[in-house]
Amino acid sequence: MDRSNPVISREALPLLDTDVLRSFVAIAESGSFTRAAKQVFRTPSALSMQIKRLEEILGHVLFVREARHVRLTPEGEVLLGYGRRLLRLNEEAIQQFLTPTLEGRVSFGTSDDVGSRILPGVLAQFARSWPAVQVDVMVGSSQQNLDRLDAGDLDMVLITIGNEGQQWRGEVVHTEPLVWAGREGGIAANRSPLPVSLANHGCAWRRMALNALDEAHMSYRVAYTCDNCFGQEAAMLADLAVAPFPASLVRPPIRKLDREGLPPLGDYQIALVRSGSSPVHDALAGHVKEAFADLR
Repeated sequence: MDRSNPVISREALPLLDTDVLRSFVAIAESGSFTRAAKQVFRTPSALSMQIKRLEEILGHVLFVREARHVRLTPEGEVLLGYGRRLLRLNEEAIQQFLTPTLEGRVSFGTSDDVGSRILPGVLAQFARSWPAVQVDVMVGSSQQNLDRLDAGDLDMVLITIGNEGQQWRGEVVHTEPLVWAGREGGIAANRSPLPVSLANHGCAWRRMALNALDEAHMSYRVAYTCDNCFGQEAAMLADLAVAPFPASLVRPPIRKLDREGLPPLGDYQIALVRSGSSPVHDALAGHVKEAFADLR
């Protein structure tokens, strides 16, 4: 019998302590034992002992300690995903038994790019936590959803900040790079003038892309205009054009164009705007913010 890799029975497996996981996640997100200690109301030395014990249990080093901050090892990155999920499940279990049952209805507006990324997971988790709450979702542009919010048709909306003519408001819940993207192996990026696929007038991505091209004095033509990012993706897949796209949405056969000499686009932001506050609204807002935190 090969004893080099013994099978450990379920009864012998150690259990991860939620307090230790909470400390671990706080350190990972803050990059500092000192800052994390303030968040979890412990001393840095106590956190250090917790992490040392956790590393002994798992048999792996979780943090690389540097002069002014700490960073996760590859094994630490893996544990961070599990840790966040376990803490959420723990919170859901406690809510199920110890918090008052939430009932009601909330109407939520989002754009298509945000909806396709986080909404399925958010709604599934929210339904498990609060099955008596009905969530109505409406997909539209940032301006359309803001108008619906102001008219009383929506309770909260996710918007892209920086749309033309838009007055900024709300709480920033996500920031990420906007990048140039195109078909893997395609030739659109090498054409002159550069064919670009953009959303309709007023979109922040459109404004950022055109400003960058104008400032770089690059020749371009708007080859494809659409209402949403799925239209932009279709143009890239057909190798008809390149497009400004969120880095998190770039996936094969689309690739980031980082060797073509295109001007940088910078970061864009997403804000959560609410018409008011209630226990139901607060619960959904919390789930949305947690989902964006997991994208970082």
